[in-house]
Amino acid sequence: MGVPKPLVLDVDGTFLRTDLLYEGVWAGLGRDPLTTLGIVAAHFSNPAALKAKLAAAVPLRTDLMPVNPAVAEVAVNALAEGREVCLASASDRSLVAPLAAQHGLSPHVFASDGRVNLKGSAKAGALVAAFGPRGFLYAGNESTDMAVWSHAETAIVVGKVSEAAALPARGIGVVELPGGWAPRALWTAIRPHQWVKNVLLLLPMIAAHRFDLATLVPILLGMIAFSLAASAIYIVNDLLDLEADRLHPTKCRRPLASGAVPIKIGMIACVALALVALGIAAALNAGFLGIVALYMLTSLAYSLKLKRMRWVDIATLASLYTIRVVAGAAAGGVDVSIYMLIFIFPVFIALGCVKRLTELTFAKNDERLPGRGYGRPDRGDLLNVAGLGVFGALLIFFLYSVSDQGRALYPDTWLLWLAMVPMGWWLIRMVMLGWFGKQDYDPIVFALRDKFGLGFLMLTLSLMFWAAGLWAQWFGG
Repeated sequence: MGVPKPLVLDVDGTFLRTDLLYEGVWAGLGRDPLTTLGIVAAHFSNPAALKAKLAAAVPLRTDLMPVNPAVAEVAVNALAEGREVCLASASDRSLVAPLAAQHGLSPHVFASDGRVNLKGSAKAGALVAAFGPRGFLYAGNESTDMAVWSHAETAIVVGKVSEAAALPARGIGVVELPGGWAPRALWTAIRPHQWVKNVLLLLPMIAAHRFDLATLVPILLGMIAFSLAASAIYIVNDLLDLEADRLHPTKCRRPLASGAVPIKIGMIACVALALVALGIAAALNAGFLGIVALYMLTSLAYSLKLKRMRWVDIATLASLYTIRVVAGAAAGGVDVSIYMLIFIFPVFIALGCVKRLTELTFAKNDERLPGRGYGRPDRGDLLNVAGLGVFGALLIFFLYSVSDQGRALYPDTWLLWLAMVPMGWWLIRMVMLGWFGKQDYDPIVFALRDKFGLGFLMLTLSLMFWAAGLWAQWFGG
């Protein structure tokens, strides 16, 4: 028997459930956006040079890249049969060679080198020169691989490639493997469970006692716009955090980090969500459009830089929550009280600290969390700042209760003071749950699912309605 013919694996979308070029672009945007954009602009028309420049400027952890398990199994079986298993990719050699070494594959790799973009016919020519016509098996995942499959003994087709249906008639064996992505994974990536946070847009309407459809309907539309805008930013955040997420014990399962959703699909979804969100916002009013745009720009700045800055990240988180309240006022045409804004900001400062406390509780060592400015030794400081936020919020609420504006809306001031008891208990409970790691990673989402905590919030709201005389107005007495 002769030596078995080698198995050649494409990398992007075949062996890996990701694309090294897009990985480099997003990693670069996260580390040095100006330099990365300059590289892309300068070499956009020359893919081989672009890949080489990015690979040199942005080191990637190829050992963390998600692998297609079905292709990996084929590779293991091929090695057991005595076949040489090579990687052949249009990605740059400086990334492909270490990837092969990390997975115990042949050091004989085929890749772009800064001059030749090894894709399609160029890749086919290199493989035929090395192994001869029909001298290899080749695994690929897209129509451009037809140029290579045409010269292979066996075509291993990963995912759905309609053009591959013509290969058997040309005497080429075809093996199909699972690949591609599922819409359900994209749905997970846009995080619809986070949309519940946009109930914050209702706060100005509730505080102003404007319970009418003319106010409610535009606010509901505003909540839709904010939900879509937030989802667009979640995708950007995940794309910028690919490496950090892969190092995290649970975030590594996120669709983009795990490769369940291709980076290209994530980018398309991000643009579509942002455009629809801005379209709805523009249809409401110019003020609301400006607030949505401000929210998206601030969120982008947070994803690119601010979330890595100690304390600045918490202040930014609090600002993003506060912007939602301002947006609710703009959408519904409701005047928002300055007292409300001053009150909710320290509340959100406390909850931002809770978010970091929860993450640090699950940390395995004292090093800073990947992509964050905090480590476990900072838990005490975060607890102190959270406590200051709770105290500040309650103090401002008290001052509001004795202000002219507060007395006008809530004649029974003593009931507002009574409402501070469940309010304060809820805030302290949230902080302590974060301290002991008994929360979700997002405190707002946790709060809106926590039945016990919701009971305290409903009691607080009921006492405020009572103080305003709304129960008597609605039900008589």
